[in-house]
Amino acid sequence: MGLFFSYLAWAFGISLAHSRSWHVWEFNSNIVSIVYIGLWEYFYFQKFNISGAIVELPMYDRINGSWVISDEIWYGQGLILLANSLNCVVLIFGSVALVVQWIHVPYPDFLRLCYNISAFFLICSCSCTAITVSWNFAVDFYGQTTLDFPLSFPIGKEMLIRKRFSYVFPLGITTATLSLISAAMFFCGTFSTKQRSKVKPMTVRKHPPMKGVNEGPTVCNGCQ
Repeated sequence: MGLFFSYLAWAFGISLAHSRSWHVWEFNSNIVSIVYIGLWEYFYFQKFNISGAIVELPMYDRINGSWVISDEIWYGQGLILLANSLNCVVLIFGSVALVVQWIHVPYPDFLRLCYNISAFFLICSCSCTAITVSWNFAVDFYGQTTLDFPLSFPIGKEMLIRKRFSYVFPLGITTATLSLISAAMFFCGTFSTKQRSKVKPMTVRKHPPMKGVNEGPTVCNGCQ
């Protein structure tokens, strides 16, 4: 179960890294109404007047050096990458421990090492994910972010009228919770392995054969 929750946390972490909904801003503009901003990419629909017809086309690109990148975005990129990298290491050690259990190899010290490494990395991954999503959420709704568009952007930040709540914050908290639960399960595995190693198998003593038990029938020389 700990390995299963680790896989779920890893999948959710990848989804967070690729999401473009870390900041969803609504603008008072007839050209661009909503802008979706991720950690690396942004996305929006822009209206164009083509031969008298209004056409709305999707526009997306990477956030480059022309943007005013805020601290929560800048450090969030590194923290999310670190969290996903730690989850990959957890999947390797957890899978190896599962294989060792399946083949019933008596290596309790190696199992405890795999469990401890997985639990420690999961706690670090949980911390990185929780800090990133909480920081971006708090700055976006309760603070003042320094994130700003480049000069070539079709709209300006002064046209911002509302910030929308997205799925990123609950998904990030769910990912951090799964990592924490998985770490707790790996710690339980370490404790159970210690308990099993303390129980020594009972030794079976070999007794000498009793006299007359394995002896064959005696033959009387005079009884013929």
